[in-house]
Amino acid sequence: MKALEKNKSKISIRFFGDKEVRAVWDETNNKWWFSVLDIVGVLNEQNDYSKNRNYWKYLKAKLKKENNELGSDTTQLKLIAPDGKKRLSDALDSDGVMELARQFPNNKAMKFLDWFTYSDNSIDGQSKKKAYTLFESNLIDEIEVGTRRGLQQIHAYLFGGLYDFAGQIRQKNISKGGFQFAVAHFLGGTLRQIEQMPEDTFDEIADKYVEMNIAHPFMEGNGRSTRIWLDLMLKKRLKRCVDWSKISKNDYLNAMIHSAVNSAKIKNLLHNALTDEIDSREMFMKGIDYSYYYEENE
Repeated sequence: MKALEKNKSKISIRFFGDKEVRAVWDETNNKWWFSVLDIVGVLNEQNDYSKNRNYWKYLKAKLKKENNELGSDTTQLKLIAPDGKKRLSDALDSDGVMELARQFPNNKAMKFLDWFTYSDNSIDGQSKKKAYTLFESNLIDEIEVGTRRGLQQIHAYLFGGLYDFAGQIRQKNISKGGFQFAVAHFLGGTLRQIEQMPEDTFDEIADKYVEMNIAHPFMEGNGRSTRIWLDLMLKKRLKRCVDWSKISKNDYLNAMIHSAVNSAKIKNLLHNALTDEIDSREMFMKGIDYSYYYEENE
């Protein structure tokens, strides 16, 4: 077992269902390391940190007796433990994670491997892969910033081939949780008004984002598209973007529900999560992880 000497600051939190899988980026070796205890918890459907730690100890001893190299392939890095303190914790790279999952002969392991290797064929799984590619391919640099067309470009890319209405403004009325979004008949005029809203300050950009969310221009996929749209405005105008990992799912959803009446909560959450890491691949990928997690049903 080896320990990484450098202090890793690039941390991502992926979500398998509602369970966290923490990952840390290794600049030297150009790869991610994933928390073994988080993966053990997922595969055992166990939330108790101590039980996951004890099971991993048992499994490592078993693997050692079988001369399986998985245990020795682990490295140690500092991760935030449940008590809020950073402690050294075992981690595996992608190959190690897949080998670990194979030690759990159950349906959960197969589903986990599908998720981990991005082979999830659901609409969200396919769309999420497209969202990652949006950054990797540099296509994101060609999207219009702050316009209706720009938002349609994002939506068309994320959901092209998945929804027949990808990138198309809805023609039907929709509601969610009893809230009626902008009436379809007047949506064209509403979107033109939103497009003309200023975006020179943080408050102006946040107001524009809130209004676009209230408009909800697409039948599905509004939140995932609009959060990217928001970050592009922040990057271009303020040289900032949102570190979405600093905003919990419940806080975000509650703030967005209240934003139609009072936008103070969502503005506060967004402002406190601003970062200047606008060109960071890790920051974008982490943002996508959180964005799609926000949309998962409990």
